[in-house]
Amino acid sequence: MLWSQGQVVTAGELMRQVAAVARALPEGRHLINLCEHRDSFLIACCAALVRGHTNLLPSSRADGVVEEVAALNPGSYRCDDEFVRRAGDADSEERKDVGATYCAFELPGDHVAVKAYTSGSTGAPQAHTKLWRSFSRSSALNAMRMRECLEPVYGSARPWIVATVPPQHMYGLETSVLLALLSDMAVHGGRPLFPADIAAALEQVPEPRVLVTTPVHMRAIAASGQKFPRVALVLSATAPLDAALAKQIESQLDTTVLEMFGSTETCVIATRRTSNEQSWHLYPEVMLEPDAEGVNVNAPWFATQMRLQDVIERQPGNRFVVRGRNADMVDVAGKRASLGDLTRRLLAIPGVEDAVVFQPDAAGSGVVRRVAALVVAPTLTPEAVLEQLARSVDPAFIPRPLLKVASLPRNEVGKLPRERLLAALRGER
Repeated sequence: MLWSQGQVVTAGELMRQVAAVARALPEGRHLINLCEHRDSFLIACCAALVRGHTNLLPSSRADGVVEEVAALNPGSYRCDDEFVRRAGDADSEERKDVGATYCAFELPGDHVAVKAYTSGSTGAPQAHTKLWRSFSRSSALNAMRMRECLEPVYGSARPWIVATVPPQHMYGLETSVLLALLSDMAVHGGRPLFPADIAAALEQVPEPRVLVTTPVHMRAIAASGQKFPRVALVLSATAPLDAALAKQIESQLDTTVLEMFGSTETCVIATRRTSNEQSWHLYPEVMLEPDAEGVNVNAPWFATQMRLQDVIERQPGNRFVVRGRNADMVDVAGKRASLGDLTRRLLAIPGVEDAVVFQPDAAGSGVVRRVAALVVAPTLTPEAVLEQLARSVDPAFIPRPLLKVASLPRNEVGKLPRERLLAALRGER
């Protein structure tokens, strides 16, 4: 099930560690999972489930954020890497006596396995509750789509997953924790970030190898010149992936790139082969009800209907195309444009390594809403970038200002929180 500290960990060995941690957990109802190492996170997650508890995933490990989540959940307690290590060490002799036995457990479908928190529109923590039956069905569909890509070459061989994303993020949880628990896949316990580290982690596990990553890491891989072992499948999410980058990674790694569409609210609900597809393949039984402002999403395993801000267009064959996000659309001088499309055009300029176009003024502020941009382009001047961008963008949407920076202020999953963008625009770090 797991590659940890240079060794293969079987299901029995993993569950013996889970049993040790479960015995060491305090009385309570909610485990705040602060483990940074994927193997410890997986063990702590299972230990909470064994005890009938719920995993709480704060949007960050900052003390203030964790305290807010704890206050919202009376009876909560914290678990980190050190707690898992100490519980395992203290129980090592007992585990030797247990031999090949370990704790097996079944969860009722309506058990609240996870509460994942996002900052919400007001900045206050917003909980997204995940039932075990929802995770079980979602994982089965993720595994089905992945195996459709893997089986022509690798048959029924067990995939090994290497992930650059943290398990606390819903995408990381789905692909690097739940697939190991529910879908006969195994996972590397590390979290490599740089191309050389990613290559080394992939070398450590058998084929077929699956790389779970983001467009940010894919751009770094594409520019690295690093040699990689054969990768059977690359999964991408957290930010839109452009077709050119998908094609480059497929060629460079001799692989297939599968982009996943989902959210913290819904988990993954669709995929596409981005190198040659614009439309998304919706998962079976997922129902979409689009309107001009967004889309309602429902499925038999959802606890309740979800609302997304994506503006979509349904197509035949259980497919759809994303036309933009309601929150992503901006109006300037009576014209409309998508921030995502503007960013895509900026990234297409030769010499631009990373970029983002955003709205510095809050909606409804009563000011003229211009767009701004942060650009990583070591060999270009801001004037040169603007000159090239003007060839494909209406003058109303030329970023003012366009600020050249050494790197974008991304968080650990590659996203760009608004407060970080505004601070960077002010020249703050």
